[in-house]
Amino acid sequence: MDEIVGAGLSFGFRLFAELYKREPGRNIFVSPLSVLFALSIAYNGSRGETKHAMAKALCVHTIGLDKLNQANSSLLAALEELDPKVHLIIANALWTSHDIRFKEDFLTDVKFYRAEIVNLDFHSPDVASLINEWIRKKTRGKIPLIVDELPLNVVLLILNAVYFKGTWKHAFEKSDTREEAFILPDGTKKRHPIMFQNGLYKYYRDKDFQAVSLPYGYGRISMYVFLPDKDLEEFHRFLNPENWNRWMHQFRKMEGTIGIPRFKMEYGADLENVLTAMGMGIAFDKMRADFGDMVEDAKVWINKVIHKTYLKVDEKGSEAAAVTEVILEKEEPPEETFTMIVNRPFFFAIRDNDTGAVLFMGSVIDPEE
Repeated sequence: MDEIVGAGLSFGFRLFAELYKREPGRNIFVSPLSVLFALSIAYNGSRGETKHAMAKALCVHTIGLDKLNQANSSLLAALEELDPKVHLIIANALWTSHDIRFKEDFLTDVKFYRAEIVNLDFHSPDVASLINEWIRKKTRGKIPLIVDELPLNVVLLILNAVYFKGTWKHAFEKSDTREEAFILPDGTKKRHPIMFQNGLYKYYRDKDFQAVSLPYGYGRISMYVFLPDKDLEEFHRFLNPENWNRWMHQFRKMEGTIGIPRFKMEYGADLENVLTAMGMGIAFDKMRADFGDMVEDAKVWINKVIHKTYLKVDEKGSEAAAVTEVILEKEEPPEETFTMIVNRPFFFAIRDNDTGAVLFMGSVIDPEE
């Protein structure tokens, strides 16, 4: 399991870095675990160059597919029983087209992800509401909508939902929360509620930043807050798995005072450009994508990867949710066409199509007469 956790860490930091590069002035909040689970299911159906590209992008190229599936299954099991004061839901689902035959090996492999498999007609007017209801239920209503309009030829919709709710090990007193100045990147000061607390914390002081660990429940899960001395963008340049693992071993218990903002945020992104930059653009390429280990007798590619998240942090604890949607589309056979050039004498009629009455009729021998 350590190998898949390490891969997830590498994937998560690469994903975050690509998003930050595209949106440097925006709050960003992602669940690498959610994206990785959803794309791992699609990865099971890929072949050839597509499989190689996805493995590199997901940072699992050193892990065999069977080992990857087993490790993800073990990780799901390990995350089931965290802490009586921490509530975590991880759910996967495959919404499959009723007129497409999926390969048995693919359907067997996705069982490692405990995925619900729902067979339906994607042309039904109720399909979007059914999918959104599943999302609402799994995220406790925090992400109410992810499906608006589906592509015409969708054959598979892979969904992952993650919901987290944890109470602080040491709750903040509301009476200690006060309005303080929050300094924006341009130096502007903005009044905002800051929650204060004194106590014994795991703390780390680096030459360029300080960091604190704030535990939930009985302490298995924590929020790590990193505060750069100067520039957040500069800090992001050092944010990688190697430094992260080194930092995690530097935290020491220390008495101190902390003040963190009370905040709430929602985030959403179409990940096609990000994942393409990470090396798996072929999976989105209609002409080159190969998901031949997924379906029988159909050309399939990834149409979209949509990610949405929610976070609320207050005096009691934190509540977070994430959804990842992977839409796969099929190629339809070319429609029959015809050519009719009216360049010789012809007959015509003007007809009422309701009653069948012909209002006019005639023939044209010479259109210039």
